Amino acid sequence: MSFVNVTEATFETEVLRSELPVLIDLWAEWCGPCKQMAPAFEELARELDGKVKFVKVDVDRNPRLAQAFRAQSIPMLVVVDRGQVAQQHVGALDKKGMAKLLEPFLPAEASELKPAELAQLLAQKRVVPVDLRDERSFGRARIPTAIHVPAADVVARAEELVAADGRLRVLYGRSDTEAKDLAKSLSDMGVEVGFLAGGLLHWEADGFEIEKG
Repeated sequence: MSFVNVTEATFETEVLRSELPVLIDLWAEWCGPCKQMAPAFEELARELDGKVKFVKVDVDRNPRLAQAFRAQSIPMLVVVDRGQVAQQHVGALDKKGMAKLLEPFLPAEASELKPAELAQLLAQKRVVPVDLRDERSFGRARIPTAIHVPAADVVARAEELVAADGRLRVLYGRSDTEAKDLAKSLSDMGVEVGFLAGGLLHWEADGFEIEKG
């Protein structure tokens, strides 16, 4: 089973002491929307196994837990992180909605680099920054030693981004949305790259060097 049925007796052990973030589904047998949401909840539980603990609480059998969460309407989803309620939502959600609720609590992707991490690897000459912005923006200001590969050309030029020289290519744009999506597309093609969390905006905000002209 991809989720755990939690009771008042097991709540502290299974939820409050959990090392993983916990998504709690407060539900009841008579609740139609709860049953409709169940397949998506269980599917996401399988996909995020080892990253998030998924638990269900039957509010009829565990009234004190329902009262503790002030569950006046169900389904109700609650995220508990390190023993504290961190997020909650009343009403049914699809899988995408549940994933978005959990997103702030998921571990960073392996390919994500924070500005300080990229700066350290740059100093060690272990990475090559890849600027995804337009040519004019790249010419105006960029991360030192960056090469320019416009976002629209990345997939077609995937072979150029293979770390043949042992230096990881790290994608960045103005923010990180496009770079993150392209890093995933390249990974699906067998080309492993990194991406800069927060993009150039975050890099500049953290005070790291910008090469101009």
